[in-house]
Amino acid sequence: MAEQWSDGQQTGTAASAPAPWSALRAALAETGIAPDDGTEAIARHLGAPLVVKLGGSVGPGETVLQEIAWLRQVGVWTVLVHGGGPLITAWLDRVGKTTQFVDGLRYTDGETLDMACMVLAGLVNTQLVAALGALGGRGWGLSGVDGALLRASVRDARLGLVGEVERVDADLLQFLCARGYTPVLAPIAVRADGQPLNVNADAVAGVVAAAMGARELVFLTDVPGVLDASGQPLHRLTPSACAQLAADGVIRGGMRPKVEACARAAAAGATSRIVDGRAPYSLLRALCVAESGTVVVPDAAER
Repeated sequence: MAEQWSDGQQTGTAASAPAPWSALRAALAETGIAPDDGTEAIARHLGAPLVVKLGGSVGPGETVLQEIAWLRQVGVWTVLVHGGGPLITAWLDRVGKTTQFVDGLRYTDGETLDMACMVLAGLVNTQLVAALGALGGRGWGLSGVDGALLRASVRDARLGLVGEVERVDADLLQFLCARGYTPVLAPIAVRADGQPLNVNADAVAGVVAAAMGARELVFLTDVPGVLDASGQPLHRLTPSACAQLAADGVIRGGMRPKVEACARAAAAGATSRIVDGRAPYSLLRALCVAESGTVVVPDAAER
């Protein structure tokens, strides 16, 4: 039977596939994934939100922005949440300011917040939107301050001006996706009194996935997934298992906010993946290969 795909506007068959589908099939073949199997897996995401968190330690990689552009062109509602921690640290170093971390999160005073806003909402966000556009995508750059997209309060006085997101305006993100755009979201939120707050990008990805009812949340990182005590990857976890691993000290540092975000998304029914985003076509592998990285599924899925 001939394959058929839909992006809500047009359909095609394998003999007359739209250009993005042809490009996706070629990329799948290059990674060793059978194109028919891969396109079937991608088709399950058509018309549904897919939240991708791009870590600052990974950067845009070789192919991830092209993958996002292709996926949006065929009808997947991609939302890109980005970090930029290493770049913030580099700029703070340039002005002679020492970076401090508490429980894996950056301590943020007023000067650090100014730098975070400039780097995240200014430099990184603009560069990603521009690069996405050059690859055929239609990125719409914004931070959580725009339209009060992310409402937050101070998370912990020990962290300074670091926010805990309390509300997401999912309607704004849905509006942009429905019109063919890929929202590119910088993790700066706003307090009720108008004070911007620095928010961990992993946490933002989790609450956005939950608020949008995303089918899947993918973290592109610089590690192969969650590792056990001996350093071996764990391929399938639940929020309960993640919580136990964190209590045992196995999950710590920068991985903790990732698994906490996975738990938040799982509570809304989403599946999350934590994968090494440095390899070409790592996002496609995350969507099409069951054993890619670490998958975190709702507790109910394992009962």
